[in-house]
Amino acid sequence: MPVKVLIVDDEASIRDMLVFSLARAKMDTLTAKDAQSALAIISDNRPDIILLDWMMPGISGIELSRRLRSEPDTRDLPIIMLTARSTENDRVNGLETGCDDYIVKPFSPRELIARIHSLLRRTAPTPGEALLQAGKLELDVQARRILSADKEIQLAPTEYRLLEFFIRHPDRAYSRSQLLDQVWGGNVYVEERTVDVHIRRVRKILQELELDDYIQTVRGFGYRFSVHKNT
Repeated sequence: MPVKVLIVDDEASIRDMLVFSLARAKMDTLTAKDAQSALAIISDNRPDIILLDWMMPGISGIELSRRLRSEPDTRDLPIIMLTARSTENDRVNGLETGCDDYIVKPFSPRELIARIHSLLRRTAPTPGEALLQAGKLELDVQARRILSADKEIQLAPTEYRLLEFFIRHPDRAYSRSQLLDQVWGGNVYVEERTVDVHIRRVRKILQELELDDYIQTVRGFGYRFSVHKNT
């Protein structure tokens, strides 16, 4: 079945170019010129992935991304932000509000298509995979939730992706650069200190559950997730 892509952009020329490029890649497309139209389409005809412009009249792409992530029915929709905003703060803001990838305009259609396929591979649940257990944490793959004692842990999108990656890859040390590639995406250019900021946020959340020792510092290298005590 073809991949169904929702294009949300207020510029008709951008929408038309994307429809043409994605059709050549044998993808089906839906289009919306603003956030309200996008929400109506998502409700009636759920896409596999969303290409989202930041600067739109009315509700911005950032706000739409935040809304989608706050709703149980749409929290797991893959989102790629397409925007002319190119500063590091812009990229970090886009990723922290729920976008899975961030591409600066102008961009190569071939690269965009490759990124769509890459993101869909990363977010697709493994066949037969439902719940992953890691000590006192439980990852609900289908619902994209992390629980402890049957209660959902409230995580921002980036913190969720970081903790999800750790749960899936326990007892292995990762450098900051490796975590940026795996969690933020290899083509998103943010400083390595960004990893430390989000590690601190996740640890603070886990500390309330007395589980902050699950994320261990590997001195001079990076971090490791383990439910075993660091000796």
